[in-house]
Amino acid sequence: MDYTKNSICLYAPAKINLFLHVVGKRSDGYHNLITWMQKIDLCDVITLELSSGDGIIFNCNSSEIPLDRSNLAVVAAEAFFSASSRSDGCALKIFLEKKIPAAAGLGGGSSDAGTVLKGLNILFENEFSEAELIVMARSLGADVPFFVVDHAAVIAEGIGDVMKPVESLTNVMFVLVNTNIFVSTAWVFQNLTLTSAKKNSRLSCFQKCDAVSLSLDLMHNDLEQVTSKRYSEIDQIKKTLLTVGASRVLMSGSGSTVFGVFPKTDNLIGIEMTGIVEKIHKQYGEKVFLCSAITGAWPSGKAPGFDPGIRRFEPCRPSQ
Repeated sequence: MDYTKNSICLYAPAKINLFLHVVGKRSDGYHNLITWMQKIDLCDVITLELSSGDGIIFNCNSSEIPLDRSNLAVVAAEAFFSASSRSDGCALKIFLEKKIPAAAGLGGGSSDAGTVLKGLNILFENEFSEAELIVMARSLGADVPFFVVDHAAVIAEGIGDVMKPVESLTNVMFVLVNTNIFVSTAWVFQNLTLTSAKKNSRLSCFQKCDAVSLSLDLMHNDLEQVTSKRYSEIDQIKKTLLTVGASRVLMSGSGSTVFGVFPKTDNLIGIEMTGIVEKIHKQYGEKVFLCSAITGAWPSGKAPGFDPGIRRFEPCRPSQ
């Protein structure tokens, strides 16, 4: 059977956790969380190309990224094809241009997986609803559901799959510092001691928050106690960011990336902010990023005002 070719190119944004509280462990091995997540404009770029045949071919510009089924983007594509009634006779090529540091607490692998699900859904004419994509994403990992929805910022509960959209942070910028420390999320959770005595009031406050009342005063990460105990660099980076003018600092996710929050003023947007980033870059190396929050929805992962060369064709169908 003949099939027409289909391809699409999409941004896969990173995220930071502005608040992450671990509520308890579930019977399925996951942990219930309450977290405030924000997508930022540090992004991978994913190209999907359908053709006639079968199988999935995955390639990446980074030698650090596995090309087999240990890559979550490949697993996501397999999950979509397994659920789809329109993909029979289609083969898929995935090319990942990797820019988000791996195993860094920024959700890079989860974003790649979620973006693959969204991109394939576009190519197959929105075969699945957003709710169905969330169910599909939930089986892939705790952060993946966030990356199949168009919301730029959410308060998420459960394993991250129950989401309430909130406003993006438009009045701040973020400086991210990653020192190439590979942190296993599974190891962090295995070594986490769940305590609640000092957190009940903070958690209660956070649960009552809405899009209007959310405040950076709530910034906190339960996982930081585990990662920073093993890697002293976490606390050192936090001190450096505070020294150069960050109003608040925090580790994202399970680490090891640390971010500083800077007010978005006329002075900081220009030369002064560039100088701050250059200073940190000299101290910590190349993986220092100046980022802003994504505002509003990025339909299908595409950044507003940017066209990464999206090419759309009719979905694969058997010739008559």
